[in-house]
This record gives sequence, structure tokens and C-alpha cells, in this order.
Amino acid sequence: MSTTPSSKNDEIEDVQNIADQRKIAIDKVGIKDIKHPIKVSDRTTGEQHTVANFNMYVNLPHHFKGTHMSRFVEILNQHEREITVKSFREMLGEMTERLDAESGYIEMNFPYFVNKEAPISKVRSLMDYDVTFIGEIKGDKTAMNVKVVVPVTSLCPCSKNISDYGAHNQRSHVTLTVRVESFVWIEDLIDLVEKQASCEIYGLLKRPDEKYVTERAYDNPKFVEDMVRDVAAQLNEDKRITAYIVESENFESIHNHSAYALISKGFD
Repeated sequence: MSTTPSSKNDEIEDVQNIADQRKIAIDKVGIKDIKHPIKVSDRTTGEQHTVANFNMYVNLPHHFKGTHMSRFVEILNQHEREITVKSFREMLGEMTERLDAESGYIEMNFPYFVNKEAPISKVRSLMDYDVTFIGEIKGDKTAMNVKVVVPVTSLCPCSKNISDYGAHNQRSHVTLTVRVESFVWIEDLIDLVEKQASCEIYGLLKRPDEKYVTERAYDNPKFVEDMVRDVAAQLNEDKRITAYIVESENFESIHNHSAYALISKGFD
């Protein structure tokens, strides 16, 4: 027995809008790990093109069974290749409006590249930094946070003090999350962290550069506690930043564990 296909005029039931009887609201529902090309401001060249990984969520009231997942992708693709910091903020409002939500949350994570010059030879190479823009809207309040992971070198003051020669050092990740009220260059945040480290890290070094960074780290030892305090002290002086979290993780070279410290100011 054959069946007759539905006519074009037949309405397809919108299951998401069916009332849910459990009366339990959902804090965040949406899509994760969707990639999209973006354009971000670059202090040196004006702009930089890269690819971001997006997480997009809204709240769901207790009386709705589900949210409209396809609308998240539609919002992303409507901006084509023109997603910028400005349009990122606009997407937050658009997302909550189109999905009839009271709150929305977007994470945009991407690699950001800086063309760095070695300290002595001046040879140039690209350094990549992990950057995340985090936007959240609740009612009429919008918060924009920037998160940057900066790899640096740290040298142990205790090791230097007790050793007849040498001192153990390691690569460290300083993670800086800031809430901003006005524009801040990504490079400004990277520079702030690198200046407080025992030494910067570079993509390419010649022998004279290796000598410099080794001696620079030895002359500038830092505990993990020193690192977060020194970065926090600089952030306290920056009027563009209203809240911050600074974390430092030292991947210890003589232990099978990491050293870690965190300072937070202004975040609930």
C-alpha cells in the first residue's frame, strides 16, 4: 500500500516549542565546537585573519522542550567572514533575541600570531598565542572578557640561591582573563605578561639569542607567586581593565608536577 507524500502546505510540527512538563529550566543549551573564519584587530598590520572555534549557548525556560539549534548556525553564517570584536558583541544580542532567551553566552577561541624579533640577531619568527573572546548577556547587561595564554620562561629563585652554578628553569603558561570596558590590543596583554616573566619565549633563536635568553632568565628569577603578583600589579594600573584573573602554571623541570598560582579581582 503506497502512501501519499505530504503536500507543501502541510505544517511540520515544531517539537522544540512543545510544553515541557518537568518544570526545570536549563542554564545553558546550544552548540559547541563549530569553526568559522574570523577577522581580528592586529596592532602591527591592522587586521589578522584566522579561524575560531565557537561555543554558543542561551538559557531555556522551564516551559520549552528544546531550543532551535539551527538558529545558532544561521547567526554565525549571516556574518560570513566579517566576524570582528564589534560584530561579536552584536551577535550576543541577536542570538538572545532570535531564540527568545533572557541570557546568552558565546566563546570564540582562536590562535593569534605575533611576528616577534629575536633579541640579538633580530631574526623574525611567528609566535602563536591561544586567545578567547567571551561574551555574556543577561537582560540588559553585557560583559566582554578576553582570555590570553602566554608561554614564558621562569627560573627558580631558590634553585639559583642554593646552587654553586646553574638553576632550574621551565616553560610556564600565564593565563590572563580580563574584563574590558574599552578597546585593548591583544598584543598589549601579551606584552604585559612577557615583561614580568624571567624571560620571553621566541619561535626562532640564533646562538647569540640563546645566550641572551639564558642569562636574562638567570638574572631575573621568579617564583610562580612572583609571576602572578607582578602581573596583577600592572593590571591594577590599567584603567581599561575592570576585572581580571591571572594564573600561572610552571611545568616543573625537576618535579613530576606543576606549580600553580592564581589571583582574581573584580569577578564574582
